[in-house]
Amino acid sequence: MKNVFKRAAKGAHVPHHKNTQNSATVDMPVPAKIVLPMQQHIGAAVVPVVKEGDQVFVGTVVGQSESPLSAPIHSSVSGTVTALGEVKLPNGTKVAAVEITSDGKQTLEPAIAPPEVTDYDSFIAAVRASGLVGLGGAGFPTSMKLKLKDLSMVDTLIVNAAECEPYLTADNREIMENSDAILAGIHAVQKWMGIKNVIIGIERNKPEAMDKLFDLIKGETGVKVKPLPAVYPQGAEKVLIEVCTGREVPRRGLPLSVGCIVMNVSSIAFLADYLRTGVPLLSRRLTVDGGCITKPQNVRALIGTPIDDVLAFCGGTKGDLGEVITGGPMMGVLIEDTSFPILKQNNGVLALPREEVLLPDVQPCIHCGRCIDCCPVGLSPCVIAAGVDANDPQEVDRLQADTCMECGCCTYVCPAKRPVTETMRRAKVLQKKAKKGARGR
Repeated sequence: MKNVFKRAAKGAHVPHHKNTQNSATVDMPVPAKIVLPMQQHIGAAVVPVVKEGDQVFVGTVVGQSESPLSAPIHSSVSGTVTALGEVKLPNGTKVAAVEITSDGKQTLEPAIAPPEVTDYDSFIAAVRASGLVGLGGAGFPTSMKLKLKDLSMVDTLIVNAAECEPYLTADNREIMENSDAILAGIHAVQKWMGIKNVIIGIERNKPEAMDKLFDLIKGETGVKVKPLPAVYPQGAEKVLIEVCTGREVPRRGLPLSVGCIVMNVSSIAFLADYLRTGVPLLSRRLTVDGGCITKPQNVRALIGTPIDDVLAFCGGTKGDLGEVITGGPMMGVLIEDTSFPILKQNNGVLALPREEVLLPDVQPCIHCGRCIDCCPVGLSPCVIAAGVDANDPQEVDRLQADTCMECGCCTYVCPAKRPVTETMRRAKVLQKKAKKGARGR
């Protein structure tokens, strides 16, 4: 089996539904109460460093961890800590949480000031202190992504402005409303990491944002804009690297293995804002859309704001509501309880009609190979599914099921309406059994 990303992979032509592309971001009011789960990133959960009754300000650290694969969590309101407890994340995991009742004053933490950055190490320390995680949805701690043993490992920064998920336009609005910060963030990464080449990848279904970026980089050396076909999942790291540079990331490799770092466009803009002001990650621009949203729009909500408040701000829901999800419809997360708060990695809230989310009747696989043709990492989902049906851990391990990014393309294109992505998740569970068994021998 070829051990690299399959250059011929086509992806899927999903509907764009970029209804809010021209919707300027509107600031939501300060909520009466916020809840901050202590797990808002890939990696180690943080631990509350406040107690009930404590006064906090905007930007006060309320959760911290010594783990390098982590990011601090800050209060997005000024007020009083009214409870320490637990919340259940959408994946079913229970984590610690801090509840803060706002005083409505939004008093800034007195100690906040622009960080003093004088070299690479102080730059990485500043990135960590900012609380920044990947704002494209993955939530990987940015300080860990940028922390390298050898800076010569990287020669190219790719800024991900693809925003390939249907409905979502938050990154598009970042470009239209905060383009100067994007360029400043690029310059900061270039300066402190010594990266000479920068490519901003953006899908061609965003013509105004694309023109904005071309204007932005006029006169810049080593920075270019790369227009991309509007094909899902164009914004996936390995796909983006291949179409922007021609380099193929090994299946189980990282972007660093081909000299690249990928940062979301909103992440790099926030980084510039933080270096200028010292104000940590406190809010998210969200696309609020879907057939059951009364007033679709882009909003800026404080982290910890209940999703109920976001829906209400957009006029509430209408019609026969089927599901509320955070993120896009392809890789988004189902929210069963809309009192759950907005997290750092959220970039959208969608309320979809029941008729759009009803699962179709599943038919037997017709062996058409469409799932193979569209897989962006060159897997053979239908073959892996046979290994799952046979309960064969060694077979799914041989077929490298763990490289699946769960983008949903295979399920989308399947004419038999089979839940292929869910089967791939089951394959990963089987694969873990195979690896565990191998270690035990």
